[in-house]
Amino acid sequence: MTWCSPEPSSCWSGLSGTISNPGPRKCMPKLVYIRLALYIPEFAWAIMGAIWVSDNGVQCDKTVVHVILLTVIASWLIMLFTTIAIVIVFDPLGRKKALYYVRDEDHNLESSQSDQLLYNFKKTATRVWETRIRLLCCCIGNDNDNRVAFSSIAQLLTSYFADTDLVPSDIAAGLTLLHQEQDKVELSRDPDEVLSQSPSHPVRDDLEVELGKAAHYMQFAAAAYGWPLYVYSNPVTGLCKLCGECCQSRRAQHDIVGGDNLNCHFGSILQTTGLQYRDFIHISFHNRIYEIPFFVALDHKTEAILVAIRGTLSLEDVLTDLSADCENLHTDGVDGDCFSHKGICQAASYIYRRLINDGILNQAFTVAPEYKLVIVGHSLGAGAASVLAVQLRSSFPTLKCYAFSPPGGLFSKALADYSKNFIISIIVGKDLVPRLSLPNMEDLKNRILRMVVNCNRPKYQILLHGCWYEIFGGNPDDFPTELDGRNMASLTQPLLAEQTLLVQKSSSYNTLTDGSSPESPRYPHLYLPGKIIHITEDSRSGWLCFSDVKYNARWSKETAFSSIYISPRMITDHMPDIVLSALRSLCQERSGCGPCQTPPHVLRTNQV
Repeated sequence: MTWCSPEPSSCWSGLSGTISNPGPRKCMPKLVYIRLALYIPEFAWAIMGAIWVSDNGVQCDKTVVHVILLTVIASWLIMLFTTIAIVIVFDPLGRKKALYYVRDEDHNLESSQSDQLLYNFKKTATRVWETRIRLLCCCIGNDNDNRVAFSSIAQLLTSYFADTDLVPSDIAAGLTLLHQEQDKVELSRDPDEVLSQSPSHPVRDDLEVELGKAAHYMQFAAAAYGWPLYVYSNPVTGLCKLCGECCQSRRAQHDIVGGDNLNCHFGSILQTTGLQYRDFIHISFHNRIYEIPFFVALDHKTEAILVAIRGTLSLEDVLTDLSADCENLHTDGVDGDCFSHKGICQAASYIYRRLINDGILNQAFTVAPEYKLVIVGHSLGAGAASVLAVQLRSSFPTLKCYAFSPPGGLFSKALADYSKNFIISIIVGKDLVPRLSLPNMEDLKNRILRMVVNCNRPKYQILLHGCWYEIFGGNPDDFPTELDGRNMASLTQPLLAEQTLLVQKSSSYNTLTDGSSPESPRYPHLYLPGKIIHITEDSRSGWLCFSDVKYNARWSKETAFSSIYISPRMITDHMPDIVLSALRSLCQERSGCGPCQTPPHVLRTNQV
């Protein structure tokens, strides 16, 4: 499990053996240290090259000078990115991990010594992860809220990666093997098994009505992303349509908060929703950790006061997503444990304070007292909308929430069941985000470990075949996925990274022996909000943006999203333009979906 440097000897050594058999690569550390030492003369040579190129007195052919200039620039870029990669990826805890995993039987440490060793290891690992996060997020400031978020995320990552030592290429190989294994299972699955996952109580008419409303409200969830999504979805005409809006000053006419000095965000919202200027009550583009943009508007077509919350679009939003610890969400009338995703819960609480304490909802209901309250959002916005709906439910009993592609690890079981009365979740295909939760990630890690441990092929063969399979398709490879006769004794030897992973001490590796999950799960189970509509692809014709896709929709259970599926579409199915396109396609195929008619000048979508 080592990275390959350009030198043939290092590459040959790095390609030897298999992922779980590092013996043929035992000379690789020495080669890496030699390669690092060579950076000193390379650095000196790059400096000399830069001085030579910048010397105006050099009398050489211009072509030669330009070639040398490009070579010098390439050398500096390679050294820069290599340095950044070493600082971010290098794990200084290798020996500490080894000591941690052998602390009991191998060293016969007293309980207090063992606890101290474990504490020191976790403290050092958390500090390493926190340093990495600070380096990656150096552009967003270092105030107290950010430091708390960095520390919380670092502790979570320390807990998740504590018992593994996989490099990125190992993870890529494991994902490749897992994708092909899942495809083999899916090809052999009985269609009746898929239908059995759909709950029987909601009737078909309810599904069609909800799809029509969802197609209409998805426009507002997409509009919350502002001009980046609008220009992405309208690459030819988007900028031209926004130019007129950007040149006008509307800050005095509307309650707009945050950085939209050129009115590009507001202009794209107008173009996407088809609303008039007077229909907006409040617009906030303010964005920090746990504080996400949203807007409140009047939708006269459905007689609703709409609260639309933006999804992940900034580094601050990513940190909010990663703050995945549990936080209590006390809810009257709900029996059982009530807790939710910490980062999303705090983001929803921020919007709740703005809506209630600043009187935004009171202002909206003063203008339209007979309208109902509807909360919508996509991705992170869907999670925040769901939590906000739970918080506002007691004050607004008739409110509805439409959560498009919500994160999977959101509500405890009691809250998830309670939310089925007023929240509708819409999920497209093999979208990754609705399947993301800490237990699912732990399961994914265990399955990746099982794949890489059991496969006897070199890593480069796995990755090459995986690239071919992803691009050109074909049949999944029959890489071994079982232990091929290995006995239990072999699993007590270090399989990965020689000295840093001992199977008998790692909870992840203990599960490899029988494929079962740990009896005491490390993370509490969190579930999707509300009732779930799952939209799947029936057929596809054409190519790329010229493709014609037919979709099917059905009610689904939360158990259908209890594992992560590896697929090229796991990211694209999450994109808001794809979700909107799928909903519109379904509405066009069904009669009686009046609410999903497209207003003029709204968001166009690209089909992938």
